[in-house]
Amino acid sequence: MKEITTKELADLLATKDIKLIDIRTPIEYLAGHIKEAKNFPLEEIESFDLPKSDRYYLICRSGNRSGQAAAILSQKGYTDLVNVQGGMLDWDGATINDL
Repeated sequence: MKEITTKELADLLATKDIKLIDIRTPIEYLAGHIKEAKNFPLEEIESFDLPKSDRYYLICRSGNRSGQAAAILSQKGYTDLVNVQGGMLDWDGATINDL
């Protein structure tokens, strides 16, 4: 599995349209998420059903759950997965709070 830092993620978001999946719980997501991120909680990752040919960037609070999600998705046939090291704890960019 590939990994990138939150700085590398910020650089990508500034220049590209990427598929960023936030796998935290809905409450964690609502409390503060990256604008481009879509919420798909780890607890529901078995039902993830998006095109397997796309690249997905996975983020969570620290990088642990997103790593778990990547392992599960790999078993489901997804091959282009990127884990964001340090997760939201390391993210220093803007966030959206929906609470």
